[in-house]
Amino acid sequence: MDVQRQIEGVGRSVELRGSEDEAALTVTQEYDVPVEDLWDACTDADRIPRWFLPITGELREGGTYQLEGNAGGRVLRCDPPRSFRVTWEYGGEVSEVEVRLTALSDTRSRFALTHFAPLNDFWARFGPGATGIGWEMGLLGLRQHLSSGVDVPPEAQEWAASEEARRFMELSGRLWGRAHAAAGADPEEAAAAAERTIAAYTATPEEGSASGT
Repeated sequence: MDVQRQIEGVGRSVELRGSEDEAALTVTQEYDVPVEDLWDACTDADRIPRWFLPITGELREGGTYQLEGNAGGRVLRCDPPRSFRVTWEYGGEVSEVEVRLTALSDTRSRFALTHFAPLNDFWARFGPGATGIGWEMGLLGLRQHLSSGVDVPPEAQEWAASEEARRFMELSGRLWGRAHAAAGADPEEAAAAAERTIAAYTATPEEGSASGT
């Protein structure tokens, strides 16, 4: 796996919305597939598990969904093949996620995901990386699936505990720290939050882990 190539292929930005007590963190990546194929990969219940997580529910506007072992919520808006917005209900917290797809040509598309996160104690401790790293792990699976047409292999879970994965998380976490500072956060506080997030994601089973999307 080319970790550096994947890291360099992802765009990251953070917008702090003090008046609304929330932050909007956006992750983007381009893929060599038509926008219709990208939409199908992101919204078809039979295809999502091939690169992300098993999912159940009614994947339509007004419906609900549940990702196995992760978040669930409601489908607030659906505009195929351009965008959808859902609530993201996980760990007792409720936020929202919006996905926007753009056709760059007949064979190339851009994926953009914005997670609207509350500016709470969790954010103060970990910053955008706690969510950003998790989404980047998902985009890694999406790139593998779209480029090969096959499912992400079962050994991908083993890869998540490898030194290569640790390097991926460290690079991603520090770049989210930089995006946090670029959005107006104190640079030292943003860097410290990024290091706490990296430590949580890369902790060994004996040390325990606080990671999660």
